[in-house]
Order: sequence, then C-alpha cells, then structure tokens
Amino acid sequence: MESKSTPITPEMYEYVLAHNPPLNAAQRDIVELTHQQFPEAAGMQSAEEQGPLLAFLVRLTGARHVVEVGTFTGFSTLSMAQAMPADGTLIACDVSEEWTAYGRESWAKAGVADRIDLRIAPALETLRAMPDEPHIDLVYLDADKGGYIAYWEELVPRLRPGGLIVADNVLYHGEVADPAATGNALAIRAFNDHVLADPRMEAVILTVADGVTLARKR
Repeated sequence: MESKSTPITPEMYEYVLAHNPPLNAAQRDIVELTHQQFPEAAGMQSAEEQGPLLAFLVRLTGARHVVEVGTFTGFSTLSMAQAMPADGTLIACDVSEEWTAYGRESWAKAGVADRIDLRIAPALETLRAMPDEPHIDLVYLDADKGGYIAYWEELVPRLRPGGLIVADNVLYHGEVADPAATGNALAIRAFNDHVLADPRMEAVILTVADGVTLARKR
C-alpha cells in the first residue's frame, strides 16, 4: 500500500510552522530555555507544532478538566492551560522537581499558574487517587513508554463520554513497525495494539511529530 504522506523536509517543516498559529512569547521562552538548560534531554519536549495542536484540541472539546501525564519543563502544560477557561484545572503529573521548576516559573509569568495543579509523584499514584467517576475532559499522555498501558487503564474509566486522550510518541521514531522491536518501541507496539482492541474508545493515529494517537471515549 502506497503512502500519500508528504515527506517532511526541513523546508517543509518550516513551512508548516509558518502556517500554524505562532508560539506566543511564553511558549517560545520555555522552548528555548529547555534547549539551553537540558540540551541532552530536550528531545523529551513536545514538538513545536504540538503546542498549537493541544491548544486547539482543548478549545475544540471545551475541556475544563485536563490531565497531563509527563510534564517535563512544561511547554505542553502551558499550551493547554492558556487555552482553558480561567476556572479550568489541569493536573500535571511528573516525578522531577528540577524539570518542572522551569515550568512553574513559565506558568507564573504567563498568568496561568492558578489553573495548573502540579503533582510530584509517580503518575499511577496520582491517577489512582483521583475520583473514580468519569470527569476528565482531555488527557495528554507523554511519559515513560512502559507505563502507557497502565496509565490508559486508570484514565479511560475516569474520562467522560466524548472525552479525549492524546498520546504522544506512538510511532517511536519509526521503530514500532519492526516486529523485532525492543525496549520503548516494544512497549509502544503493545500500547498501540491495546488501544486498537479497546471497545470503550475509538482512536486514530496521526503522523504528527513522532506520532500522535487521538482516542475518544464512546
């Protein structure tokens, strides 16, 4: 089967960014600061085009209760919080005080810190402490790949009907297509199969950045 996807050359990528909503000053600052402070880990930051995409999805769904699993330095958190209503709440799950300290500063400068509830703990503990009933509007899942299925199983019952889970890195640098995949790529292969087989959700994989799954609760 022939792919109709357009190859993303550096020139094409620049074109896409130029025709997407531009990053605002706060978003740009945290992107640049992350690359300066954590050059070896900066690849964990969501791609630049994912900030406007996440904001778009928050507005599209009218999300007021958002959960993020994996915050890093807070670029994606900031992008979603800025798109939420002033009385919305975003629960951000991470285990690093060091990385998220940069996020805290960024959120405060942008005036959205009051919308963000950062919880430093293993994400499964945070998720299991949440109310059991469906109440979450939107989830952004971008954390340790081996934990994706466990996070999914905690999140789906707490997602309202019509709610959305956005999962990042579902193509894992193209390695998921390899039947001999190991490590994180193997974990993502298992996750993708798990999502496909889940009758509670309907999902599509988009070839955005490193692959993004959009999954809607039936």
